[in-house]
Amino acid sequence: MEKICTFDNAMIAYNKARKCKRYRKEVLEFEGNREENLIRAISDLKNLSYNPGKYKVFKVWEPKERIIMALPFYDRVIQHMIVNLIEPIFEERFIYHSYACRKGKGSHKASDQLMRWLYNLEVVEGKSVYVLKCDIHHYFQSVDHKILMNEIRKYIKDQDLLSILDTIIAHNGIFPDGVGIPVGNLTSQLFANVYLNKVDVFAKHSLRAKYYMRYMDDFIIVSDDLAQLREWKERIEVFLAEELKLTFNPKTTIVYAKNGVDFVGYRHWNSTKKVRKGAIRRLRRLIKNFEDGTISEEFFNRSYVSRLGSMRHADTYRLMQQIENQVKEIMG
Repeated sequence: MEKICTFDNAMIAYNKARKCKRYRKEVLEFEGNREENLIRAISDLKNLSYNPGKYKVFKVWEPKERIIMALPFYDRVIQHMIVNLIEPIFEERFIYHSYACRKGKGSHKASDQLMRWLYNLEVVEGKSVYVLKCDIHHYFQSVDHKILMNEIRKYIKDQDLLSILDTIIAHNGIFPDGVGIPVGNLTSQLFANVYLNKVDVFAKHSLRAKYYMRYMDDFIIVSDDLAQLREWKERIEVFLAEELKLTFNPKTTIVYAKNGVDFVGYRHWNSTKKVRKGAIRRLRRLIKNFEDGTISEEFFNRSYVSRLGSMRHADTYRLMQQIENQVKEIMG
């Protein structure tokens, strides 16, 4: 807590929280009394008087429907102050092949790693390969607070900090008492990895699954032994229920790798990857809505550039040319 409650750390947190948001009203209001607000944040943490603000609740529909809960800017600064110091504590204990919300990782690194595994097993070693694809049902809203708090206590002993973390975890917005961490919180991203690190350790140390990786609540195991994957699926399902009070999504399945492996937004083979058909449909719908005038040019440009950037990581040269030509015609 002493390291968290310094003005230098508060300034670093403030700069991180305002990144790409500096002209928003609440950020400008905070900036108007920046020093006073940062001193208040330090004081609230030191005195254990911090009470999280009210969530702004809204939905996003892409890539799938999710409920987002966003805290006021002041609270986001405080969360950055905390995460600045506690993230390295957890980070050094995570497995290498956990890719979500971590520096130097991300969905593209996970995608590239999966292709390397498929290439090595199918092409170099000449094996027939299967992939166990696991997806957790309603993950963020199912996280059990007691289990999460106990897991955090394995790494952190500072009682004042634990008191603050308990307050943040308990402040779960529209979820029932005792469960759920809001999508949209910086701490939720970290806690989501902490919670599922137990699965990572189980897969690597108990099952000894060599080709295991996780991206948030989606994880896969690659193997040439179909019977073993079926056994591992059952054992992981039991582990999730008994240790974490989680269940598999019905989409959990075992696929033959030659038919393509759907993971982190792409369909993967050993030497190529394609964009999901759903992503292409959503992009074409976006273009049609812009052409019809049902969305603004600003909204279109922001969404279009983001989607195009994601698609360029796949083998989609001809598709990109076709789409870009279509947009040029619309733009005139």
